[in-house]
Amino acid sequence: MPLRDHFHSPVNDRHSWDEVHGGWPMEMVRDLLTILPAGFRAAPKVHLGSAFEVDVCTYDPGSDDPDTGTSSTEGGTATMVALSPTLTVEADLSEQDEYEIRIYDAERGRTLVAAIEIVSPSNKDRPATRAVFVGKLAALLQQGVCVSVVDLVSIRQANLYAQLLALFGRSDPNLGETPPHLYAVTLRARKRRKKVSLLDAWFYPMTVGQRLPTIPLWLSPTIRVMLPLETSYQETCRILGIV
Repeated sequence: MPLRDHFHSPVNDRHSWDEVHGGWPMEMVRDLLTILPAGFRAAPKVHLGSAFEVDVCTYDPGSDDPDTGTSSTEGGTATMVALSPTLTVEADLSEQDEYEIRIYDAERGRTLVAAIEIVSPSNKDRPATRAVFVGKLAALLQQGVCVSVVDLVSIRQANLYAQLLALFGRSDPNLGETPPHLYAVTLRARKRRKKVSLLDAWFYPMTVGQRLPTIPLWLSPTIRVMLPLETSYQETCRILGIV
């Protein structure tokens, strides 16, 4: 069965996109259990960030002055005068949604060796959140973790793989002038002695109505498995009743 568009009618008339995003990681883990070599373990991780932060602190005018650090009552022990900041600005520090599958080498102290990141709308809705997501990918690659990105978000046109390459001052000719916004890609870094590291990429554009690709996952410099995205995706849709 083909890839659906989970962000437009008729699918989103009856099902929310986050049903698939929330259920798919566990189905991927189920598939990985049958293909991972001995000593490797896979686990899902779903974390829903919030665009809103609740301020649970209140200020009592009769309490200590927060600017001077002095007590409002006479007597008592003198306290150090608090320093006023040289700058105060608004900063969006809200957490992003995370839908991912992590693969560990259990025989090396549960070392993270690979991660599959399923892109959510909040990961690509504005420049700041795209930068945070790309920064996370870059940090994983720098740690020697193989990273796969799966993007089904049809309502946001950004291509995070292209933005990651731009961070390194590189581009992929396979993306063309207008990079596709539905795709899967696997990346791995290869560090070289006294030389600049190499970045390998396996890019697979996806199209609504077509089957999903099978992607490589590198568990070490020499160990690789192939994960079919199609089987876990279709099982997720079957369980949820998405036709």
